[in-house]
Amino acid sequence: MEIRRALPPDFRELLHCLKMRSKYAVLLVFVVGLVIIEKENNFISRVSDKLKQSPQALAEANSTEASPAPAENGSLASLRELDAAFSQLRSHLRNVTLQLIGNEDLRPRRHVLLMATTRTGSSFVGEFFNQQGSIFYLFEPLWHIERTVTFETGGANAVGSALVYRDVLKQLLLCDLYILESFILPVPEDHLTPFMFRRGSSRSLCEEPVCTPSTKKVFEKYHCKNRRCGPLNITLAAEACQRKQHVALKTVRIRQLEFLQPLVEDPRLDMRIIQLVRDPRAVLASRMVAFSGKYETWKKWASEGEAPLHEEEVQRLRGNCESIRLSAELGLRRPGWLQGRYMLVRYEDVARAPLQKAEEMYRFAGLPLTPQVKDWIGKNTQAPHDGSGVYSTRKNSSEQFEKWRFSIPFKLAQVVQDACAPAMHLFGYKLASSPTALANRSFSLLEEAQPSWVT
Repeated sequence: MEIRRALPPDFRELLHCLKMRSKYAVLLVFVVGLVIIEKENNFISRVSDKLKQSPQALAEANSTEASPAPAENGSLASLRELDAAFSQLRSHLRNVTLQLIGNEDLRPRRHVLLMATTRTGSSFVGEFFNQQGSIFYLFEPLWHIERTVTFETGGANAVGSALVYRDVLKQLLLCDLYILESFILPVPEDHLTPFMFRRGSSRSLCEEPVCTPSTKKVFEKYHCKNRRCGPLNITLAAEACQRKQHVALKTVRIRQLEFLQPLVEDPRLDMRIIQLVRDPRAVLASRMVAFSGKYETWKKWASEGEAPLHEEEVQRLRGNCESIRLSAELGLRRPGWLQGRYMLVRYEDVARAPLQKAEEMYRFAGLPLTPQVKDWIGKNTQAPHDGSGVYSTRKNSSEQFEKWRFSIPFKLAQVVQDACAPAMHLFGYKLASSPTALANRSFSLLEEAQPSWVT
């Protein structure tokens, strides 16, 4: 104590400064160690791969005569042991560094795509990601492309539309929101637009600083729900996207999973694809309510039997089911480019156990499920019986998902079962053999989910 008092004030301040900086020095050592070990590990891996090549391949690479192949000798075994040791040390250092800095800061930037079709509960499930504060979430931005670019159905035009959707999706996941300006009508001026589809369904577009002061004379059709904001500044939105830790996007306009391979393989993206499906009988029943004008023929045929049910409409239904099934089968086959990046989810399972399924989806995506998400799920899955509108994300989920069984005529259900039987079998939806079976609550129309839908 006497010695410390005798020290000059400037020297005591220097000691205090060095003590504080030593804490950061420990962290710096770990970070530098990670970089060095990563480089050493890559070097060892390259050497090991070189030794594993066949004599012919080595000879061709070096333009010399083939030399005897390296057997499983001590050198190769030592390299493998060294490679394993480096991997263990790297893992240990990474864990320590995560504890020092905090997991969220070092967690890799994830890009989550919720892939669905209309009336499958995707708006509801999308809110699981919208409510997480570190995620920049967009609701159906591809709507603008569908509205401004005309593609004929089938053939090359279907491929063309899928490619356009994919390329725009890639830019959005990279936070290049300016790509939308080519498709928004009227065209934005100075990167300002009052017409972003369902802006109010994206918390990130309704938070400061993206939410600028409102302008009285500017009408915004899809305005923010809980506050009034000025026209959307796309530059501010793109900057907000860059600041967020992760990006998530919900779309019903991409159905062909194979077209997403370039996105999954893009080194700038760390993709996680969640494909949401629902019983096609429930989907049809919901669409007949939500898009009443488009299903007049179906309704008349079901209720009166007067108007014939056109074959092209049945074929369209069959085609939709087949495209969904083919994408799911591709994902479940686990090709190399989709390993660990595809998850198939049934809406019915989400409705029955929303918190459990949310935890599974977050675990698959490698994201933390925050208390805010849990609170939202608790408040929005126990809504009053009369509180669930057509487009509402507030549901009494345990009852809503089977409500369609008591409104759809059995002969309509039969048409769907005939057209979509392969998809229903894959997803575990039972066929109803009679009107009684369809309306019988004690008769479950759900098989248990397949043991491993996460690939």
